[in-house]
Amino acid sequence: MTSEAVDPGLPAANSCARTRRSGTYLVVEVFGEVDIATEELFAEHLLAVTAGAEPDVLVDLRRLDFLDCSGLRVLCRAEARARERGGRLRLVCEGPRIPRLLRASGLMGRFPPLPGLPRDGNAGERR
Repeated sequence: MTSEAVDPGLPAANSCARTRRSGTYLVVEVFGEVDIATEELFAEHLLAVTAGAEPDVLVDLRRLDFLDCSGLRVLCRAEARARERGGRLRLVCEGPRIPRLLRASGLMGRFPPLPGLPRDGNAGERR
């Protein structure tokens, strides 16, 4: 089993997300559209990855086509839950679209985006 193999304890992939381990991270890869119709599918993955102690979560938005306020609300809840458990939740994205949405919603300080997946689970400061 590689460090990026699917973990049987994590939710099954669905139409908007899949979760995997990558080193010390739990990575939620998001794709397609996250809106009011799919927010529960997205939330299922984020609830699972923030359930343990000190979760270190990366939400990879690089394949995401659309994100509305429903998806932002799910991200905010998951980030608060990770922080309450002594962990962190960070976003990975490319291009200007997601940062523009974060700035417009006042969430850029809460979710400063990473340009890619870090290689080492200890990279970056803990909040």
